Amino acid sequence: MSTQEKTITLFTTRVRQLMLRFEEYRKANEELRAQLKDRDAIIKDLEEKLRRKEKDYKTLKTARMLEVSDEDMDVAKAKITKLIRNVNKCITLLSEK
Repeated sequence: MSTQEKTITLFTTRVRQLMLRFEEYRKANEELRAQLKDRDAIIKDLEEKLRRKEKDYKTLKTARMLEVSDEDMDVAKAKITKLIRNVNKCITLLSEK
């Protein structure tokens, strides 16, 4: 076998090895992308749960504000006034658009 034939055989072998490695890495990449997609779905679900919990918390906080005794009436009135101002600001901003 000549030097050129040995070189060609070695080159062919290296190319096959490279192709096999490429296929392995491609499969690993697909698996990682699938895992990433699953993680993204989990994160999206958890973010939605967090938003719902924050909304529930705000609702309970507002309900607690409205559940005041005679002593807390002035504080409650101030908080409600502030809420009304915020709502009016939102309405103004929405009406400008």
